Order: sequence, then structure tokens, then C-alpha cells
Amino acid sequence: MADDMSWTREPPAAAPVEIDTSVPSIARVYDAFLGGKDNYPVDQAIAEQAAKEFPDGGEGARTNRRMLIRAVRYLARQGVDQFLDIGSGLPTVQNTHQVAQEINPDAKVVYVDNDPIVLAHGRALLEDNDRSVVVTADIRDPQALLGHPDVAGMLDPDRPVGLILAAVVHHLLDEEDPDGLVETYKKWMSPGSYLLLTHFCSSTPEAQRLEAVLRAALGRGQLRSMGRIAAFFEGLEMVEPGVVYLPYWHPDEPVKSPLDIAGLLCAGGLGRKPLDA
Repeated sequence: MADDMSWTREPPAAAPVEIDTSVPSIARVYDAFLGGKDNYPVDQAIAEQAAKEFPDGGEGARTNRRMLIRAVRYLARQGVDQFLDIGSGLPTVQNTHQVAQEINPDAKVVYVDNDPIVLAHGRALLEDNDRSVVVTADIRDPQALLGHPDVAGMLDPDRPVGLILAAVVHHLLDEEDPDGLVETYKKWMSPGSYLLLTHFCSSTPEAQRLEAVLRAALGRGQLRSMGRIAAFFEGLEMVEPGVVYLPYWHPDEPVKSPLDIAGLLCAGGLGRKPLDA
């Protein structure tokens, strides 16, 4: 992960973003895994290797995206009108701002990622949207991220916020204290705020082989048990059905059982910070 915290929002005429195409990127590997075009040979090689060990055709990533859409829609309908999406990755169909602003056109969204290619795409995507912004920052430095001018300027921490950590915490190694980092962000949330968190789950041999590919190629990627994932929500009031495999969270259509490897790849949930916290 990069550690560049220096970017501040610039007009469309800003200088081109520097992208190192010789070093693999988590965001670009995901894009390649889904058959996207915003990736390079170094990313494609990792995606091909991952597909051999986890042959789901990218369905696991799409399952995670569908969970994000359902949860953001739920939050917007609960009256949440500001969102902090950390580790947002490359733009794809139905981004957080599109889902939220379809329900509430005044909803504000801050996207955060440490990959400069996300900033480059975000500038173009959000050029005419003054209620959404992309910030380059690192989840491992909460002080810099939350203190970034575009985060502090767009979001009111004294009002409920939807904090989104979708498929990002599993890229934090145990030695980077993911529990402490998530707790820091939870403390920043005002009462009535929500945490959406999804995470690779260590429930299948295929997922464990995928972890080995990510660790070897990217130096990060750590699966955790359902219990460990649930622990990230400690102190929050869970929205039913709690922490589950993603297809089971407020599905739009009946879920086929048993789940395949894609359905078992990620677990997560949505928790609300108590009003008396």
C-alpha cells in the first residue's frame, strides 16, 4: 500500500496522475479479475494465478459489490446522507455515490484509496458532481485520512455517517493491528453512524489458496474466521441478520443453497453505533 497523503482536490486541469505500471496494484488486480480494462500485464498475471486457485470467474468480487449496493441503499433509506468509502477501488457500475444519490440527491460521498489510478478515474467520474470526491490516503494512517481537507470539508463527524470498509480490512496484516485501526474509525463515528465491513473468510480450501497467491504476489491478503470478522463490530448494534456470508445479507432474491465457493468467500455485516455511545 502506498503512503501518499499529499493530494488535495484539484480542478479538472490538474497534472496527470503518476501510475507505476511495473508494480502490481490491489485495485487493478481486482479489475483484471473482473475482466476490466484498467489494468496492466503485471496485474493480469496475478489475476490469472488467482483464478487458477479460486475458479469462481470473478463472482466473489461481484457478490461483494452487490452487498455494497444493498447496504448503501439500506443506509440511504434510514436517512444517512454522508458516506466515507475507504478502500473504494476502481469505479465500476453502481458506485456508492450513485446508489446513495439515487435515493437522496443531496447525499455526500468521500471515496478513499491509496492507489493513484483510483484518483485519476475519480477525477473524470466526479467532475460534475460537487457532492462526491476522491481522496488519496492510507487506511493505516487514520489521523491523516480523517484530517484530510476533503474529508473534513465534506463530512460532518457530529452527524451520522456510513463508514464503508468493503473488502479492504483483509489487506491489513495482523502485525498492522487491523482491530485497533477499525476501532479508531469507530471512535470517530458519531452515535447513530453505521459501519459496513466485508472481509475474506477462511472457510474454504479455495479461499485459503487465494490468500497464498495474494501474499506471494502483493505481500498482503489475510483471511480471517467468521468469529474474527464479527469481532470488528464489537460495541455496535448489528442490523439483522448480523455477520453472515454476503449472499444472506438482505438478498434481493432467494439465495440458492448450499452456497458455492464465491458465496463463501466473504462475510460481513452492518452495525450501528448506539445513540448513547
